[in-house]
Amino acid sequence: MKNIILGVTLILSVLMMCGSVNALCVKVSRANIRSGPGTEYTAVWEVYKYMPFEKVGTSVSGSWYSVKDVDGDINWAHKNLLTNAFQCAVVKEAQVNVRTGPGTNYKETASSPALQYYSFRVLTKNGEWIKVKDESNKIGWIHKDFLWIK
Repeated sequence: MKNIILGVTLILSVLMMCGSVNALCVKVSRANIRSGPGTEYTAVWEVYKYMPFEKVGTSVSGSWYSVKDVDGDINWAHKNLLTNAFQCAVVKEAQVNVRTGPGTNYKETASSPALQYYSFRVLTKNGEWIKVKDESNKIGWIHKDFLWIK
């Protein structure tokens, strides 16, 4: 029994270190998010590089993923547009300040504020602050409370 508990604890630890196995990021410049699993379905949203999603299902063919977005809406994206190789984040508030360092005592960057649905690649974390990079490779820091991170 002790070995089983140790094994389960080890597996859970590894999964937590790797992040969510269902976390996906858009890896291309632009991607159409569709109402169903195929190009014949309506494009309901055009998103940009680094938009995060949570995978909630797979099409019968395996080529399309059912994905949940920051608002909790579920739609479809082709698997070739997505990756789980890194973490991504999206602004979940109307706007948020992007700072030059991890704290409110740092100046805002030239690209501040970031508007709702602006997406980033997560580079690192420092306490409550997330260092991010946008699709133009501009780097800044945002407090975690203003981001949906996958």
